[in-house]
Amino acid sequence: MIVKNDPLKISRDKGLVSRMYFTWFLLGILYAFFGLVLNAFGVQISFIIVIVFGMGLFQYYMSDKMILWSTKAKLISKDQDPKLFEIVERLAKKADIPSPKVAVMESSVPNAFATGRNPKNSLVAVTTGIRQRLSDSELEAVIAHELGHVINGDMKVLAIANFFVTFTSFLMQMFFWNMLFGGMYGGNRRQNGGHIIVIYFITMVVYFIGQLLVLSLTRYREYGADHTGSLLCGKPEDLASALEKISGTISKIPTQDLRKVKTASAFMIIPALSGNDVAKLLSTHPPVQDRVRKLRKLKQEMNKISRNF
Repeated sequence: MIVKNDPLKISRDKGLVSRMYFTWFLLGILYAFFGLVLNAFGVQISFIIVIVFGMGLFQYYMSDKMILWSTKAKLISKDQDPKLFEIVERLAKKADIPSPKVAVMESSVPNAFATGRNPKNSLVAVTTGIRQRLSDSELEAVIAHELGHVINGDMKVLAIANFFVTFTSFLMQMFFWNMLFGGMYGGNRRQNGGHIIVIYFITMVVYFIGQLLVLSLTRYREYGADHTGSLLCGKPEDLASALEKISGTISKIPTQDLRKVKTASAFMIIPALSGNDVAKLLSTHPPVQDRVRKLRKLKQEMNKISRNF
């Protein structure tokens, strides 16, 4: 008799999903208000929208190639690392998604990241440092976390969120140069100067608030990948252990080595930054201690469910 292994059904954290939707709602309200303000001042933004949208689309479709180029990570074959491929393929099969491409980055910094616009075009990469410092079960938990990003469609979240931030950044630069040289509205520069200053100030405020909301989304996606990855591998305690090991090791890595992987920090399981580099509010990742606490709570919940069965 042939036993068919059905794909694992992974449920999202409902509370986390609700907070993400609420953040999207606030972001939508913010930019709807901003659009009304720009329209009231007669600002033509269609050309900027086309440029930013084109840039975002290019980045979205080329994300895997761009991240490989920026980190100097190399795609590898199954023959080069059978154990790594076995973990990736087994977890991908369990999640019922195509097995992603696998890459290795030569770096002493223990870390991993995933990218790709959809499961069919996804990529999972690990550093040589993480292979040396984690046990097999911890490595599996980390890869499950990265696949969690793929399963949750986090690249789409990043692409849409970054569109808003990039759009506002373009406008800020445009208004800044118009304050210096004029010409946005035509006519008398002295008459229009006050309008430009007001719009520039409003744009700065919108940019700052929008950036905070987008950073909140990026932190939520890390919590979400922790949750999804833990359910996928069934070992939240191993992911918690891996996070503690990675975080403890990164704090001892020389600054020059951290700078080499800094361009991919937003994609990594833990950013290659020390705690003093950024405030918690401006970080792309939640504090490690908070993630570990949630993972251990999830482990307790999973134990209760297993005992009931």
